Amino acid sequence: MPQDMPPVGGYGPVQYKRNLPASGFRPSTWLAGMGVVMAYGFWKLSQGIREQNELAREKMWSRIHLIPVLQAEEDRDLVRRHIADQAREKELLGENFKVYNSDRYVRPTYAVTPSNVSK
Repeated sequence: MPQDMPPVGGYGPVQYKRNLPASGFRPSTWLAGMGVVMAYGFWKLSQGIREQNELAREKMWSRIHLIPVLQAEEDRDLVRRHIADQAREKELLGENFKVYNSDRYVRPTYAVTPSNVSK
């Protein structure tokens, strides 16, 4: 009995792929979409950081420019308190005693001391 041989020109190609339409997006489309969303998020984040830095710089400079005004207010308050203290001392004692060795104004310093100190 003779052996079966392939036909002249060979067999046709074997169909191993399915002829179905693509369902959903391809992974490259998902990756591109996620990249766009992340790029937008990082762009908005950098804008927010820049805005925060600008607000912090503006706040710092406003405080720097307010320091002389606040210092002047504090000095006026100290002078008012000093004059009132001198008037009160003169009313109680009859004259003002010199506490310091010079007539130079010395800014008062206040230190909080604890009432009970353990040794």
